[in-house]
Amino acid sequence: MKTRPRDAVTGAFGYSGKYIASRLLARGSEVVTLTNSVSRKSELTGLKAYPLNFDDPDGLSRSLEGVDVLYNTYWVRFNHKLFCHADAVRNTKVLFSAARQAGVRKVVHVSITNPAHGCGLEYFEGKAELEDALIETGMEYSILRPAVIFGREDILINNIAWFLRRLPYFGVPGNGRYRLQPIHVDDLAVLAVNHGASFESGIVQAIGPDTFTFKEMIEQIAKVLGVRCRVIEVSPGLAYWTTRFFGMALGDVILTREEISGLMKDYLHVEAPPSGMTSLLGWASENADVLGRHYASELRRRRNREVEYVSFS
Repeated sequence: MKTRPRDAVTGAFGYSGKYIASRLLARGSEVVTLTNSVSRKSELTGLKAYPLNFDDPDGLSRSLEGVDVLYNTYWVRFNHKLFCHADAVRNTKVLFSAARQAGVRKVVHVSITNPAHGCGLEYFEGKAELEDALIETGMEYSILRPAVIFGREDILINNIAWFLRRLPYFGVPGNGRYRLQPIHVDDLAVLAVNHGASFESGIVQAIGPDTFTFKEMIEQIAKVLGVRCRVIEVSPGLAYWTTRFFGMALGDVILTREEISGLMKDYLHVEAPPSGMTSLLGWASENADVLGRHYASELRRRRNREVEYVSFS
């Protein structure tokens, strides 16, 4: 008698992890999640939650016993007094080691486009270090490299729309001609699950069908929303301090210097065929009535570990 496959997802009560877990449950897998938010409300049912306790590697390993594939979405977007990239790198290595100890066959790991050693950007350097660490474990792996992920629980695209609805001008750093290739979160989930079922290892450019310059993307979203917000070019310094001002007013971190630098270095673009099918503009048109109606706070989500992880309804 064939038993159900057992898979693990980090952060299944969060954003991309929720979509991966949902796809796994739909195909009949037994799903466990390792999470820092075991009490968070979620629409998902039928999965067991274990604490993502990096100080207890043996406990992590026990949580992963019998797991075939580990889908890892754990990471932090920026350095903060509550978390930092260096901790995320160290913690993820503990997770990989626990997976190997538990006999996990494969790890599907969410990375970033253009991870690079020595680039001077901790986000991209940390992702490069973790890709190397995963490969060195000897486990099978699929490394997914998305640029920007969008969906109903998204922060970036939702908050761009929020500002476009409220401001007469939207400033883009520099000339705005650096590119990005957004992928829908469920397209990423499908990609992850399909590669989890494979017995081959490799690196996948997880990009959507649209390639925009940053300025074009903002202008097109404004057009879809039907708002009269003029998109203008500003210095990177002015862009940073403006978002810093709004961030202090909103009690959040909107955009960091490093994120601006990564954008302007074209790190969110690769020369590769799309692996996702959902158009950002098509999706934005379908959700235009609700997109950007409410601000989505990154820090509020991290501080409140019980409220369901949504941006708009």
